[in-house]
Amino acid sequence: MSLQSPPAATAAADLPPGPGAGLPPGAELNQGSAASPSAEEGGEDEEEEEEEGEKEKEREKLPPIPSASSAAAGGLERGAKNQFSTFSNFITSINQKKEGIGNRNSPTQLVIPNIKNVRDLPPICLDVRQKQRISIDTLPQELKAPIPPEPSLPIRTKTVKDFQDDVEKSKSSGDWKAVHDFYSTTFDSFLEINAAFKTAKIFKTFQNQKLHVLSNLQKDTNSPFNTVEDSGINAKFVNVVYDALLNTPQDVQKSVLKGIINGLLQEWKGPRTKDDLRAYCILLQNPQFSNTSTYVIYAHLLRQIAALTEADHHFLVHWSKKISQRRFKQLVDRLLQFISLRLFPAKPEEFPPMVKCTWWIPSATKVLALFNAANSLISPPIISYTDFYNSTLDHIDLMEEYHNWQCYGNSHRFSFCQYPFIISIAAKKVIIQRDSEQQMISIARQSLVDKVSRRQKPDMNMLFLNVKVRRTHLVSDSLDELARKRADLKKKLKVTFVGEAGLDMGGLTKEWFLLLIRQIFHPDYGMFTYHKDSHCHWFSSFKCDNYSEFRLVGALMGLAVYNSITLDIRFPPCCYKKLLSPPIVPCDHNTLVGICDVTLDDLFQIMPELAHGLSELLSYEGNVEEDFYSTFQVFQEEFGVIKSYNLKPNGDKIPVTNQNRKEYVQLYIDFLLNKSIYKQFAAFYYGFHSVCASYALLLLRPEEVEILVCGSPELDMSALQRSTQYEGYQKTDLTIRYFWDVVLGFSLDLQKKLLHFATGSDRVPVGGMADLNFKISKSETSTNWLPVAHTCFNQLCLPPYKNKKELKQKLIIGISNAEGFGLE
Repeated sequence: MSLQSPPAATAAADLPPGPGAGLPPGAELNQGSAASPSAEEGGEDEEEEEEEGEKEKEREKLPPIPSASSAAAGGLERGAKNQFSTFSNFITSINQKKEGIGNRNSPTQLVIPNIKNVRDLPPICLDVRQKQRISIDTLPQELKAPIPPEPSLPIRTKTVKDFQDDVEKSKSSGDWKAVHDFYSTTFDSFLEINAAFKTAKIFKTFQNQKLHVLSNLQKDTNSPFNTVEDSGINAKFVNVVYDALLNTPQDVQKSVLKGIINGLLQEWKGPRTKDDLRAYCILLQNPQFSNTSTYVIYAHLLRQIAALTEADHHFLVHWSKKISQRRFKQLVDRLLQFISLRLFPAKPEEFPPMVKCTWWIPSATKVLALFNAANSLISPPIISYTDFYNSTLDHIDLMEEYHNWQCYGNSHRFSFCQYPFIISIAAKKVIIQRDSEQQMISIARQSLVDKVSRRQKPDMNMLFLNVKVRRTHLVSDSLDELARKRADLKKKLKVTFVGEAGLDMGGLTKEWFLLLIRQIFHPDYGMFTYHKDSHCHWFSSFKCDNYSEFRLVGALMGLAVYNSITLDIRFPPCCYKKLLSPPIVPCDHNTLVGICDVTLDDLFQIMPELAHGLSELLSYEGNVEEDFYSTFQVFQEEFGVIKSYNLKPNGDKIPVTNQNRKEYVQLYIDFLLNKSIYKQFAAFYYGFHSVCASYALLLLRPEEVEILVCGSPELDMSALQRSTQYEGYQKTDLTIRYFWDVVLGFSLDLQKKLLHFATGSDRVPVGGMADLNFKISKSETSTNWLPVAHTCFNQLCLPPYKNKKELKQKLIIGISNAEGFGLE
């Protein structure tokens, strides 16, 4: 089954068409009445003349707040003026072009998109791979224009120390006039913000080829900062000013908010300058926006930032990655809180009615996407990707969001699924499970209809994927069953072992998975190679005539996700990155699948020793060609025979030198992780997607796919204690109290061994320990016996040991000497 990716709504969806038509003069920011977006422009000269005549009247106005209907239909009108590039195109291209960060256009030029001259590309999902991208580096030359001149800034000489001295004097004297004057002046306009916080530069002149430094160093706040790496913001001064702000009197804080309102009310003509972007970057960090009383102002700030052009977003993203980790986390948390409180306000009367400010949440989410893009540019990232999760979304109608995204993805209708980084893995699991259930019901209903239409008697077994296997021929029987019943893979799975009585209530299915995975991944089977240094499996590069068993493993993983089974599979993260390359099976079967960009870090996760050797080669200071005597050729042993492969045409004749060693290392890594195992992984890829083909995969990161398949490595034994069920014991019994005292005192390694012993995996399902349904049963055997585990039912049988010492001793022996999947 193959799917076409539904294009996401443009990033500017639900936003107003930009400055132009606004609120009535003198309107307050928290005014609830909505105004319609202005009509489409750029057609007739008469319309332009009318607009010129209205300009004077439109001064001191905010951009319009669209009504609910206009927001849903699409905020940004397509016209020749006030156009904004597709925001999601920018975000995706920025995530895909990390290596090209340094190779930017000249800092004296800025791309000014002209939508008339740009081919209209289909909008795409954020954080999702796509075939066509636009970045500001690849636009044609005719679309580039010089940066508009920035207005001269007033000279402000106050330093960090001067400000801190003023604050200390005010605290001791109680006279806050000097501090009040500073805040009210600094935040009165975007120009004043730049005058205060723009980094000082030193004038240098060259005369007669000799460098002369002016004796009087001047603070040049008018020097341009037009590179993505240098924002020109004095971050230390900004932090000191904001840290002191919340401890000032209320009149000082109100003067800051009043100044911000003045800045937001400014009428904009033409594209934003870099000073404007600096002001936006500084205002976003204002701690006052953590207070719900300021949310109306905050919302308008977010709306203006979200409506900036793609080129402006480019600068904001790169400037944001320079913010300290603590401040960055605060900014993200503030945006998440804003979204949560708008969705579920503690005091609804604090905010305008939802129908009159439908643009609040889309604006905040789009600004949050900028920070997510900035976070992805850093390795390691500034904060964890999980810090962008908004758990509040777990409580909304996720399937409605998902269906809106599927049905209206190519329109301007907003959906959180356009921004999957904000949806938690728990919420994504719910979407995937319900989507799977709907597909199961649909397939089963179709089977029933087909039976009835042929006048055949309906059979309940037709509603399930029934797999019948012999234990003695487990792999071959499973392969035959899945190949023969390929049309039923999306039905509910039921397993029967031939010659054994019993109904599959979940236990037989789990046992089938455990036994099959155990056999397939055994080193003697030859499909996968186990690397002891990294404790993970990787695909064997040995050539064979039939790769159907790799397809079986992929289908097993897909069935596990589809049926909410956690597998004990140890693949490196790179495997899941390849599994989502692309996330939707291409219609053209000649398209390469499972090929992704791989790095030395990916190789470290699989073959750390080899990766270390290649790293040493890259940093070697001697003569690489003479000392290593290597060529662009690799050697592999296959069934006792050494075979050679060229990394590039005539690679055996090209020596590795200091100049080309980076190319050699990259080609070597690509050969090991992509080319040498292409057929094996392609079969694995198609097997997985034969079961899990769903638009929901577009929402997932590779790390999240791993968690869905294998569970999370984060253990919380206290949570397991709270959710454990008992059979024959009470939680207050002495043996149970001994057990938890011992387990909670175990090292992490022993806790993992216990979990592996009892459940078949040392990882936790997405829903947490509660989803394990862990049970402790009383074993009526002698206390000389060791504990016994039934991994198919996550059950531990515990004899009533007489004391804690005996229980600890027997438990450690049991969990430390159990094979693979525990005792059955």
